[in-house]
Amino acid sequence: MQASGVSELERHTTPLRRGQVLAWAAWDWGSAAFNAVMTTFVFTVYLTSKAFGGEDHGSAVLGACLGVAGLGIALLAPVSGQRSDAGGRRKLWLGVHTGVVALLTGLCFFAFPRPEFLLYGAALIAAGHVFSELAGVNYNAMLEQIASPATIGRVSGIGWSAGYFGGIVALLAVLALFVQPAFHWFGASTVDSLNIRLVAVFSMLWIIAFSLPVMFAVPEVPQRPAARLGFFASYGLLWRRIRAIWATSPHTIYFLAASAVFRDGLAAVFTFGGVIAAGTFGFSLSQVIFFAIFGNVVAAAGALLGGVLDDVVGPKRVITGSLVGLLVAAGAILVLGNGAYAVGGFTWTGPLTFWIFGLFLCLFVGPAQASARAYLARLAPDGEAGELFGLYATTGRAVSFLAPTLFSLCITIATPLVPAGQAQRWGIAGIMVVLLAGLLVLLPVRPPARVATAVVPEA
Repeated sequence: MQASGVSELERHTTPLRRGQVLAWAAWDWGSAAFNAVMTTFVFTVYLTSKAFGGEDHGSAVLGACLGVAGLGIALLAPVSGQRSDAGGRRKLWLGVHTGVVALLTGLCFFAFPRPEFLLYGAALIAAGHVFSELAGVNYNAMLEQIASPATIGRVSGIGWSAGYFGGIVALLAVLALFVQPAFHWFGASTVDSLNIRLVAVFSMLWIIAFSLPVMFAVPEVPQRPAARLGFFASYGLLWRRIRAIWATSPHTIYFLAASAVFRDGLAAVFTFGGVIAAGTFGFSLSQVIFFAIFGNVVAAAGALLGGVLDDVVGPKRVITGSLVGLLVAAGAILVLGNGAYAVGGFTWTGPLTFWIFGLFLCLFVGPAQASARAYLARLAPDGEAGELFGLYATTGRAVSFLAPTLFSLCITIATPLVPAGQAQRWGIAGIMVVLLAGLLVLLPVRPPARVATAVVPEA
């Protein structure tokens, strides 16, 4: 027996409900506490500090743990989505995985500032990444339940923008309460790094509070009549379905490949943006944080605007335009560097270069991310959205080494060829290569309106 070649999105005929959309987007707002606070700006910086053995040792241990986590995500994400689809438990598993993320985040409170706690803290962050990705598979699949073909781009953009804004608010709260406290209270104590460890408790509560609305507002998917499969048998079914997608809707596979490449470039923009701001353009830590806040605001606005355009001109055009914009902005930063230029009596400085074109990078990242999710959601076969978004997570993990590797390689090549202190900015060229490759792979892929929905076996 096979599923019909109808997308899950086309099955959704109920009108858009604002409450459901806001409740769904609230989960993205809450997840920012793990992504922005724990992983990017605060807790991993703490784990790689001298208290745990120094940046080099701490970074090596953290990187190794995250590498293992990436392998786990690649292996587990598609089957996790498949089983939640079939069992009518998409919302249940979203709640379970989010709850595990919150628990692991809270347990980071016990990562005391001593070398023997480094592996403990890094393992918790890595495990949190696994369960966060598994939760994200079900979260992305729920987009099918709350949007229609006419509104899916806009709804996806609202979700991404909520994540950016949630990160801003959470970071500001962490700065005001724990890192640079605006008033004296016991949580501001730096004894045994209590203030930073309490950030983990704050993040846990933030995740829980903002993940609850979706659990009450969005209904569960209906259970599908299908044979019960063991865990390992699910991989056999997964392989049969991949072959069926390739046979009946090859452009779905083409898009998964293209998005894996350009999403790695998008991730690198945020991963290395702060590093370049500090190393090449001389930004202080406070300036980097201010740029991060402004960058998230601009990225959120871009995601909202891109979502509206997505519903008008289609996701492929939005993604293509965003990638071109990213290449132009990154090229300007690479060429201009930290130099000063006289422009009609006005001196154009290096920091101004980064502020202007760096914010343009942020502007184009949001629409590309939102439309990539909306593109795939349009192609998900009926009842298979979770599994397809699991493949989306897996393909992204499979090439996640590209941008970091090329970033480092370009710096290594440039080091003996340019003056001291000028090599880092050439890492931008590596990120541009990944973005360009993703664009070139995307160009032959048809817009979703011209792609047949895959016919996949039920079992």
